[in-house]
Amino acid sequence: MPDRKKIVVITGAGISAESGLSTFRDSGGLWEGYDIHEVASIEGWRKDPETVLNFYNLRRKQALKAKPNKAHKALAHLQNYYDVQIITQNVDNLHEKAGSDRVLHLHGELNKAKSSEVDDHVIEIGDRPIKIGDKAADGSQLRPHVVWFGEMVPNLEIAAEMTSKADILIVIGTSLVVYPAAGLIDYVKNGSDKFIIDPSEPEFRDLREWQHIKEKAGIGTPKLVENLITKVKETD
Repeated sequence: MPDRKKIVVITGAGISAESGLSTFRDSGGLWEGYDIHEVASIEGWRKDPETVLNFYNLRRKQALKAKPNKAHKALAHLQNYYDVQIITQNVDNLHEKAGSDRVLHLHGELNKAKSSEVDDHVIEIGDRPIKIGDKAADGSQLRPHVVWFGEMVPNLEIAAEMTSKADILIVIGTSLVVYPAAGLIDYVKNGSDKFIIDPSEPEFRDLREWQHIKEKAGIGTPKLVENLITKVKETD
């Protein structure tokens, strides 16, 4: 409906962690034993593409088994009452699995592969591994459709435009202190309601305009969604 308020949700690794997908900062997770710059940088890819492919093949398999948690499901439910757009830094598809229709992936998607020469030559691969010798349509080696350290974030401008139109901004599972994604909050228009769901104290430059829900994503998100839906019902 055209009169629905626009909600933009920015999500990070914290929302997927509750579905069993560890962040690279976690000990005991998939990243342990790997140097992040060896497997998640353009330099690492050029140096040892086979190790990088093997690592992301493992991540893809792990992500396939993961199920959406209460936070993902609550955001999908919110679509029934608001114009909801999700900007995620995660490369899994848990938002889509939960039923969210409008999801922008800032850092790519594990279930896709692309040409190592042309950025927009992208194909769906589902859970299939990528191997040395697997070619894109242009003849180059296929690589994960993931934005690595040292690469541009192609969807950043789209994300900034989306954020600038938000009536309500919700940040879940990310500290948003690492640029360029951290710069998105600077685009929020004056007067927009801003929420952050994080059990820890956020490191934002200025928290005075934010409502901080000190809970994990799986607890805080359903609570906030319920409150937002109640507000809509009260005005109907």
